[in-house]
Amino acid sequence: MDAFSDPQAVSRYAEGPPRLVPGFADLQRMAGLLLAERAPDDARILVLGAGGGLEIRAFALAQPGWRFDGVDPSAEMLDLARRTLGPLAARAELHHGFIDSAPEGPFDGAACILTLHFVAREERLRTLREVRRRLKPGAAFAVAHFSFPQGAGERDLWLSRYAAFAAASGLDPEQARKAAAAIGERLPILAPEEDEHLLRDAGFSGVSLFYTGFAFRGWVAYT
Repeated sequence: MDAFSDPQAVSRYAEGPPRLVPGFADLQRMAGLLLAERAPDDARILVLGAGGGLEIRAFALAQPGWRFDGVDPSAEMLDLARRTLGPLAARAELHHGFIDSAPEGPFDGAACILTLHFVAREERLRTLREVRRRLKPGAAFAVAHFSFPQGAGERDLWLSRYAAFAAASGLDPEQARKAAAAIGERLPILAPEEDEHLLRDAGFSGVSLFYTGFAFRGWVAYT
């Protein structure tokens, strides 16, 4: 989205997820713990949508032996990631682009937090396949993004709930309403069942829901 190349929006990015995503810090913590179940102490982890650096920072603080390759299509967001990581940036290689810009690996685990809802369905499937191809056998993949029922009336209801949570977290109610409307118009959000099907179609197994936060869902899956 254009906001990820807008310097002012990028500078405010780190304020957003903790306010707008229910239990954001716990989501990061849970994702890291799920990766750690199968990753060694000196793991190499792939982070897709690494702009901003929030996930890499959380994982790096929890696992001092891990190293990271992060990929993001926004150069401005990668610059923010470097600033967010500070001294931890020495343990991360950041790559400008999409999944095809990621090293071949093989990686001990991968994460994609608050990113896939920007990707159209067919490209999402290809992206998931490319993530899986880069993982070692048995490795874990933690993924979370907008995902809620898409039936008649349900989509608008969940978007209104997103706006209500944003307003309750301190965002101006009118801004929250406009943000929800823009999300509904621009993002290719899928129903949870379809998200799970895509993971399986990409070749992942053991797909399991580990996080639900109003309009967001998170899964862990394995190679």
